[in-house]
Amino acid sequence: MNILFGVLKFAGGMLLGMLLLQEAGRRLGARRLARDPEGARTGLGAVEGAIFGLMGLIVAFTFSGAAARFDTRRQLIVEEANAIGTAYLRVDLLPAEAQPKMRELFRRYVDTRLEAYDRLPDILAAKEALARSIALQGEIWNGSVEAGRGAPPVTMLLLPALNAMIDITTTRTVAIQMHPPLLIFAMLGLLALVCSLLAGYAMAGSKSRSLVHSIGFAVVLTLTVYVILDLEFPRIGLIRVDATDQVLRDVRQSMR
Repeated sequence: MNILFGVLKFAGGMLLGMLLLQEAGRRLGARRLARDPEGARTGLGAVEGAIFGLMGLIVAFTFSGAAARFDTRRQLIVEEANAIGTAYLRVDLLPAEAQPKMRELFRRYVDTRLEAYDRLPDILAAKEALARSIALQGEIWNGSVEAGRGAPPVTMLLLPALNAMIDITTTRTVAIQMHPPLLIFAMLGLLALVCSLLAGYAMAGSKSRSLVHSIGFAVVLTLTVYVILDLEFPRIGLIRVDATDQVLRDVRQSMR
C-alpha cells in the first residue's frame, strides 16, 4: 500500500500545486500588465512554446515507456505459464515411481508463484512467497536430476524445460522492478507546475477567471500523470495485470 499511497499523494500534490501556481501566475501577470501594459507579453510566446513542447515530449516519452513495460509484463506471464506447462508435461518421461512426488512439487511451485504476485503491493509477503518458490525450484531440479540419472534422453528433454521455467522467474522479477529513474518523474511534476505558472500568467489579461480552463488543465494533466504511474505499477491501481494471471491459474488447474 505504500506505493499506492505514494502515487496518490504525488498526483494529489501535483493537482493542488498546479491550481495554486495558476493563481500565482495570474496575479503576477496582472501586476506586470498594470506596470507595463504594452510589453507584458512581449517575447513570451517562444518561451511558453518551448516549455509546453518539452512537457508534451516528456509525457509522451513516459507514457510510451510505461505502456511498453506493461505489455512486456503481461507477455512474461504467458511465457512463464508456457514454460511451466511444458516442464510439467515432460515429468511423464521420469520413472513412474518418481512422478507423483514431482507433480506435487510442481503444484506447490505454481501456488507459490501465484501467491508471490497476489500478495503485491505487500513487498515483504511477496518476497516470502518468492523465496519459497525459489526453494521449490531447487527441489524440482534436484529431484529431476536424481530421477533421470542413468537415462540421458530423459534429462536431455526435461532439464532444458526446467531451466527455461527457472530462468523466466528471474526475468519477471527484474521486469517488475524496472522503472524509469525517479528524476524523470520529478521532472514531469516540475514541468507540470512550471506550465501551470505560465498558463496562469497567460490568462492574466482576462477580467475574470475561467475556472473551466484552469481546473480542466490541472485535472487532465494530473490524470495523465496518474495513468502513467498506474501503468508503471500495474499491481496496485486501476490498471492491472491480474487478468493475465488467469493463464497461470489455468496451468495450475490442469495439474490436478
